[in-house]
Amino acid sequence: MTPTAARAVSVQSDRVRTPVAAERLQTLALETLRALRVRAAMLSITMVSSRRIAQLNRIHLGHRGATDVITFSLAPSGDNAIVGDIYICPDVARLQARAHGVGVREELARLVIHGTLHACGWDHPVVGDREGSRMWRRQEQLLRRLWIVSHARA
Repeated sequence: MTPTAARAVSVQSDRVRTPVAAERLQTLALETLRALRVRAAMLSITMVSSRRIAQLNRIHLGHRGATDVITFSLAPSGDNAIVGDIYICPDVARLQARAHGVGVREELARLVIHGTLHACGWDHPVVGDREGSRMWRRQEQLLRRLWIVSHARA
């Protein structure tokens, strides 16, 4: 990062299709960082297959099966920038969207915000009331402000 502090987010796809343009997801992550008042950050967001996220889940977290999002929050860089890698599975997002009665684009936006919050040090209970946690409430607040409202105007 430069001495003036900056936010950098890259979004790529590991041979999977997603119904949201990479630029929109990048903007959403950048706006989330801005809302959290994070001055310096380097995030990588990668859309992966169910098979790949299940592999990451097993190797790094010791859990079986595919999950929606996995975030690796790396040690801050020399200038205290947030550094992280976020992996999102659009196939799992589709299933979750259907189960919760929301659009897949909204669910992918939720996962970008969720992963960004994790990269910034936010956490929620692994078991129990995840949706009642402070992190979940902040996630939904940001989703309404940064995604749902902006898309209602479009």
